[in-house]
Amino acid sequence: MKNIKIALPSLKEARSRKNNNIETIRYRLDNKYNSLGKGKTYYIFTYGCQGNEADSEVMAGILESVGYTLSTDPMNSDVVLLNTCAIRENAEQRIWGVLGQLKGRKRENPDMIVGICGCMPQEENATQKILESYDFIDLVFGTHNRDHLPELIYQAYLTKAKVVEVLSNEGNILEDAPKVRASHHKAWVNIMFGCDEFCTYCIVPYTRGRERSRAKNDIINEVKELVKEGYKEVTLLGQNVNAYGKDLAGDYTFGDLLYDLDKTGIERIRYTTSHPRDLDLKTMEAMRDCKSVMPHLHLPVQSGDDEILKKMNRKYTYDEYMTKVNKLKELVPEISLTTDIIVGFPNETNEQFENTLKLCKEVGFEGAFTFIYSKREGTPAAKMEDNVSDSEKHERLNRLNEIINEGYLKGHQRFVGKTVEVLVDGESKNGDGMMCGYSPNLKLTHFKSSDLSLIGKTVKVKITEAKTWFMIGELCE
Repeated sequence: MKNIKIALPSLKEARSRKNNNIETIRYRLDNKYNSLGKGKTYYIFTYGCQGNEADSEVMAGILESVGYTLSTDPMNSDVVLLNTCAIRENAEQRIWGVLGQLKGRKRENPDMIVGICGCMPQEENATQKILESYDFIDLVFGTHNRDHLPELIYQAYLTKAKVVEVLSNEGNILEDAPKVRASHHKAWVNIMFGCDEFCTYCIVPYTRGRERSRAKNDIINEVKELVKEGYKEVTLLGQNVNAYGKDLAGDYTFGDLLYDLDKTGIERIRYTTSHPRDLDLKTMEAMRDCKSVMPHLHLPVQSGDDEILKKMNRKYTYDEYMTKVNKLKELVPEISLTTDIIVGFPNETNEQFENTLKLCKEVGFEGAFTFIYSKREGTPAAKMEDNVSDSEKHERLNRLNEIINEGYLKGHQRFVGKTVEVLVDGESKNGDGMMCGYSPNLKLTHFKSSDLSLIGKTVKVKITEAKTWFMIGELCE
């Protein structure tokens, strides 16, 4: 298959981005694509973070706006997109595996359009591998041009060539795009895109562009519309939500946004992901004052050692992190804290790892995503010499997980005998005749009921039992 290389990724350009050319684009569909998908089906594989899930909802909305309908069978769909993640190597390995399955199906059905998009194509090495080794892929596009999807599919149909458009600019802000939301009572709401932190291990600033905030009125109006549609919960998304507003004129901050969204009538507000450096007092006060802001915060620490934090370019110390945690606990005493932690960062000593364990015990995390360091080409950390053996990394991960799992259980035990409000998501996988949902503290809660009409409603559940990964309770009459 020949290539139409509209644009290819450039790490050099990605590194030199500035917040000078940020555009807000109002989505408009060209009439010539109105019937592009008439009588055809689509399927989207989504990997990685909540931001990718939100992006997939937009792409689904765009595809349905031109006539495509959702398929339940990816191998028998007319368009299959893989919305990819690049943050860790194992995420990429899963994607190569799915592509292997699609290759055979594409051979049987040459008219199937197979596309790969998201963060992986923003990496030069990944796109090069796609171009050289996966000749059957029709579309390759990145994180900055979801609005071009109808045109890219049209070009692929018209030319029978591989269409490649991966932009390495600062990024833009897409407004008014249609969405097909995965839930009817919980919604993702992007408030900003990109990241300016440049942690030495992370590829995200190069794949997602610089920090850029949506206009507050666009966010507020979106949440107001969700309230009208009956949504109960929104999760505000950004690579670093705490930095919201820094790139805008004026002094309107993330804390101000929380106060304003609390007035919309939405029942629950959550947000992710937070950077400790940008967690300020106004945000903490909003968590205290705003009834709709839930008492849970995911605050990635990554390490508990100051030297490792410096090598990671995290821009805070152990003491600075703990100062913010203690202030937050003072203002929101019932809060649940979760985190991200990397073990085996290049040349991490056992003493430095012990500092991480010490911090975990001091904070009392009620959950964490824990990882062994994953080398990402193009990041500064990839050039650092690493003398920590694989066996040592796995041993450290196991020790860390023991402490984190204790925190999970303790976080659930503190609610035994109490009544919590649960937003019901659906039937439980924990057994027949059980329903489940999440409490304000983001605790997965199972309770006995077969009443499907409860889905999307908030019910009171008295907690009777605490497990490591979830709580069990009784529905209050």
